[in-house]
Amino acid sequence: MQTFSSVAIVGLLVCGIAGEAEAQLRASGYASGFTSPLAFVQDPTDRTVQLVLEQGGRIRVVRSGTVLQTDFLDLTRAVLSGGERGLLGLAFAPDYSTSSRLYVNFTNIAGNTVVARFRRSSNPLVADASSRFDLRWGGASGPSFIAQPFANHNGGNLVFGPDGFLYIGLGDGGSMNDPANRAQNPSELLGKMLRIDVNVPDSHPSGYQVPPDNPFVAGGLVAARPEIWSFGLRNPWRYSFDDPARGGTGALVIGDVGQDQWEEVDYERRGRGGQNYGWRNREGAHDNVTSLSPAFLPLIEPIHEYNHAVGQSITGGYVYRGRLLGSTYQGRYFFADYVQGRVWSLALVPDSSSAGARVSNVIEHTAELGGRAQLGSISAFGIDADGELYLVSYSLGAILKMLPPQTAPPTPSGLRIIRP
Repeated sequence: MQTFSSVAIVGLLVCGIAGEAEAQLRASGYASGFTSPLAFVQDPTDRTVQLVLEQGGRIRVVRSGTVLQTDFLDLTRAVLSGGERGLLGLAFAPDYSTSSRLYVNFTNIAGNTVVARFRRSSNPLVADASSRFDLRWGGASGPSFIAQPFANHNGGNLVFGPDGFLYIGLGDGGSMNDPANRAQNPSELLGKMLRIDVNVPDSHPSGYQVPPDNPFVAGGLVAARPEIWSFGLRNPWRYSFDDPARGGTGALVIGDVGQDQWEEVDYERRGRGGQNYGWRNREGAHDNVTSLSPAFLPLIEPIHEYNHAVGQSITGGYVYRGRLLGSTYQGRYFFADYVQGRVWSLALVPDSSSAGARVSNVIEHTAELGGRAQLGSISAFGIDADGELYLVSYSLGAILKMLPPQTAPPTPSGLRIIRP
């Protein structure tokens, strides 16, 4: 959020024209009354419950579409909110049903990024605020935060991958054009995707360990911080894995917010770490600031981009693996633009190229979903226990569920004329 290839260019052109769907989708209100919502996360232990993150620091509970009065967690006193700061991410541990662990990402009162571990309380709808432990970066004596030099580009999403590790997307530290070239600096965590193993005892001094197969543990293409999974991100505003439990590929798909001209979608085949997505040398598939060489080559091309005549801030979404929308949408990646309130989907065909997938048939769904008046500014997508899609409307304070086309009632048969 804010605020290289022929495939990417073709994606832009189709996006600008907007193909027609075979059948039109709908959006229906699911829950409302939120203040600046930024995420919608399914409770893995109760299919009727989802959590909604409010930027100011509250995590609200939604049960069967009803917003409960008692918060799951209230961090308003710990969070600096406003602009691109605030409570930004939530992820439940894969073993949440037994460990009760969850992780949140927020900007603290000093404006720095904190990733904190909590536990669920004896009440499954309330977290134990006293269980908070802030991860310490770089070892037991390391800081319990990641310093942010500017107010914007905090990233903030948290997602557990199919491998059970926690992926943390960090922006480049802010300002414009990454003035200190942090996204290409191997000694900086900013501008990177991190991958850590948080399955450690409570007594572990850092709260995590580095997976031994992380790409830079043994040097790799460049000597870098071992927590780093990939380089060259500007502000990864929402990313997700194509869920293999539902027939997906396990690929990581990232919506990375651009600077002045290009928004991009990056695609990473399952387990393919050590990528460099190019920022600040590249914005989308185009040269940007090239005065310094990138940390290493090659630079990975986005699979899709659009320019700022189309939208100005991408919101990454999900590869659809539910059933409600029908087979037409199976395997399609849904994403949006926060500023313009537009929604698209595209078809993904995995291949052996460096980018890992080819894009085709980009379709815009904005009008059929009710247009900007109903969608507002889309800050995130979410999925429920069945893999069905939801939209988070930041400006309207609402959660919308995506629904299949309405079907006409069946034509009656066996009609006969009855005379009085």
